[in-house]
Amino acid sequence: MTQEDNEKKTIMIAEDDAFIGDIYEVKLKDEGYDVVLASNGRDAIEKLEGGVKPDILLLDIVMPYMDGFDVLEALGKREEWKKIPVVLLTNLSQKDDVDRGMALGAKDFLIKSHFTPAEVLAKVKKYIM
Repeated sequence: MTQEDNEKKTIMIAEDDAFIGDIYEVKLKDEGYDVVLASNGRDAIEKLEGGVKPDILLLDIVMPYMDGFDVLEALGKREEWKKIPVVLLTNLSQKDDVDRGMALGAKDFLIKSHFTPAEVLAKVKKYIM
């Protein structure tokens, strides 16, 4: 994928930790992607309702106001949102959490502490090619 192709792709990051959100935003923008940050699940849904159309959503699970599971449930209720690939990017690693996220429609589940931003970028490329 060329940088020119990347510029056409938008990645939404729903992450309540501003430091982590900034790290991924910088890495993805350096690769030529447009990045939309949402500070929690409710913010992500509001941005979607406002017309943001991400090619992929990197979604934290533990967030205030509306957690990642609630976001996945909301995505499943709107036809135009069902097609958005979601990669859960979280520190939760219990099998029940993984199973629940995947059952709700997530494409992948990454444990933040186990993946570098470069590895997350590789996953993003896999799902938005």
